[in-house]
Amino acid sequence: MRRREFITLLGGAAAWPLAARAQQGSRVWRVGYLSPSPENIATRSFYDAFRLRLRELGYVEGASLILDARRAEGDLSRLPALAAELVSLRPDVIFATVTPAVSALQQTTSAIPIVMGPTADPIGSGFVKSLARPGGNITGVSLMSTDLSAKSLEFLHALAPDAKRVAALMTGNPVHTSLIQEVYAGAQALRLTIVPIAALHPSDVEDAFATMLRENCEAVVVLADPMDARIPDLAAKARLPAVYAFSDSVLKFGGLLSYGPNLIDLFRRSADYVDKILRGADPAEIPVEQPAKFELTINLKTAKALGLDVPPTLLARADEVIE
Repeated sequence: MRRREFITLLGGAAAWPLAARAQQGSRVWRVGYLSPSPENIATRSFYDAFRLRLRELGYVEGASLILDARRAEGDLSRLPALAAELVSLRPDVIFATVTPAVSALQQTTSAIPIVMGPTADPIGSGFVKSLARPGGNITGVSLMSTDLSAKSLEFLHALAPDAKRVAALMTGNPVHTSLIQEVYAGAQALRLTIVPIAALHPSDVEDAFATMLRENCEAVVVLADPMDARIPDLAAKARLPAVYAFSDSVLKFGGLLSYGPNLIDLFRRSADYVDKILRGADPAEIPVEQPAKFELTINLKTAKALGLDVPPTLLARADEVIE
């Protein structure tokens, strides 16, 4: 655990007894949790961050909290049924981890408050009217990944300047339509060719990398989406430099580099939204928050294995470097 996260946890833990006393004697709250992702070491860390923050705020599972989690295991077609199942339990609020989960819930209920986890484009997706005043039953945190995709491509190009034909790995996430446009725009400035390749289901990921090799791709941009722990390993086997939206792909699974907000922090902040709503706040009036900081993470071991020299300017820019 990084020092910054450790300090955050300590600060929350110190405040927990007061919050817990405030919750004593109150009703038992029911909170739904909807995720399109399979459960693995990465997604479990996000779920645990959400649960830990709720506990720090005084919501204790088995005492003052019932937490109903539903996961689509990477199959987006399951989300509508899972959303309907959660709504039928009549929770006080539902937390939806990413865009497809928010969309499924939006189509299922307009009455139950919905807290968005890191969502790429909440206005463009029609979830909120504005960041300052969402105006409906949905609020939460924005990932701002539409602004980050082109920048991620710049970092990848700086690290692998000889790669001129770059794959963009997409899933069935509807927000990828806007993300790929950002990648195209960034590629034009860098004079790169983008090859969009879709993996609509987790079982398609290996075939997607085989397609990249057939298409003579020399690097890959992994668009923001639920974590698939196999992707960094497949990229390494294909000897393709890859950039990711989430640092766990680098820190836990050996990916080359990532650029984006701290997801653990965003999941903890999502729990704060749940707390505000349970205390009576109207989601229509709670502003959507955006990340305050974006982190560049570089894995020197992976760079060496791929025969890449990391420019000193890129190292100086990095927030975390794996030696």
